Amino acid sequence: MLTKKHSIEGKRPFTDPAGIFGAIDADAAKTLAMVAGDVVLVLDPSGTILDASFEQDAFPKFGNLVGENWIDTVTVESRPKIMEMLAGARKGETQHWRQVNHPTSGSDIPVKYVVVSIDGGSRAIAFGRDLREFGKVQQRLLQVQQSLERDYLRMRHVEARYRLLFEASSEPVIIVDAGDYRIREANPAAHALVGARAGSLIDKKLLGLFARQSAPVVTAHLGSALASNSVSPVPAMLDKGSTEVEIQASGFSQDRRQYLLVRLASGEREVSTDDSATLDVIEKMPDAFVLTDARMQIVTANTAFVELVGAAGQDQLRGANLSGFVGRPGIDLELIANQIEKEGDARNVTTVLRAMNGSEDEPIEISAVSTQGDDPQYGLVIRPIARRMRDLPPSSEDLPRSVEQLTDLVGRMPLKDIVRESTDLIERLCIEAALLYTSDNRASAAEILGLSRQSLYSKLHRYGLGNLAAESE
Repeated sequence: MLTKKHSIEGKRPFTDPAGIFGAIDADAAKTLAMVAGDVVLVLDPSGTILDASFEQDAFPKFGNLVGENWIDTVTVESRPKIMEMLAGARKGETQHWRQVNHPTSGSDIPVKYVVVSIDGGSRAIAFGRDLREFGKVQQRLLQVQQSLERDYLRMRHVEARYRLLFEASSEPVIIVDAGDYRIREANPAAHALVGARAGSLIDKKLLGLFARQSAPVVTAHLGSALASNSVSPVPAMLDKGSTEVEIQASGFSQDRRQYLLVRLASGEREVSTDDSATLDVIEKMPDAFVLTDARMQIVTANTAFVELVGAAGQDQLRGANLSGFVGRPGIDLELIANQIEKEGDARNVTTVLRAMNGSEDEPIEISAVSTQGDDPQYGLVIRPIARRMRDLPPSSEDLPRSVEQLTDLVGRMPLKDIVRESTDLIERLCIEAALLYTSDNRASAAEILGLSRQSLYSKLHRYGLGNLAAESE
């Protein structure tokens, strides 16, 4: 199908063509023809190529065109176009540019031709323009367009995920224009918190949601969020319902404008009756309780622990590592964690506690458990045992009775204390064996042990052996 694009139809003609072109000689006509096309073919009425002009570097395969029929130099699908152009030239019709392809050993060479009849139709000139550069530009344009479409699709997916997260989030979130503090977006949780209909907050002033006395605090917080990346949340009072909330804002830029992401947290927390009672018991229990994360950093602690370490309050302890207060750093708590991992819990582990005021270490006993999952939390109950150790007299029941009991002390007390305990264990076992061997004859037992009778009686009192209490009655 012929196209009018790039044809001479509709163009303003020269006013004096005879005066301009009538005096043109052969050299000037040759120059005009060579400049008009990248390929110029001189044809007879049958389409045989009588002469040709082209750039040899750009068209190295065109050297043998002269003498061939033009229709034989193009691909099969281009031949009908050649026939139409030759027929039109013979009839003297206005020509239009037509694209044909010349086959080569590599890829085809696209050339756009127009045929002009000369010498009364005895000859014709085909002016051709190389379309390979144009094809490269089209290819690059197509690649850019495809890349833009992929980026656009990716952005649509990101926007869809953001929209789903924004709408489904249970945390009230509001997007605010930093210029005038007008609300641009608000999720359903934000509408529910302030008691507004869905979608009714858009384009309203953010400060209008808060009570008059809270407006200066909110304004100062929003200004700080634009100037700093880390701003602590501040309390504020909502105008509707007088609900106290915590507001935390952070700034970001989009389309050369600044916005604020405002998160609201209601101070009212729905806690079941059972959970409330449990939390109340933990807070009031006399033993210290600490909840830590997987890195042993304190998440929360009850009043007993706060008093035990001499802290001003829970806020002072939150985020601190428990190893700074309990046991030998990097040893005792790690042993407790390993024991929990192996056995499910740790019971009555003896260690020491360091208070914040630098007072002397206090002996304590720890029992601990952990939650399940990739990021477990540890709950530790801590009992001071110094008073118990001072009040109770030494007893033989306190001493280990076997090697297994001695090895269980590893991790619960220092090595020097374990060595002292093992010495006492060996001494007691030897005395018991001597009494058994001599049928409870203390004189003979002292002799085989190499002790004086006075030393043996002293050790019998120490370990509570030999039924001394009955003899003294």
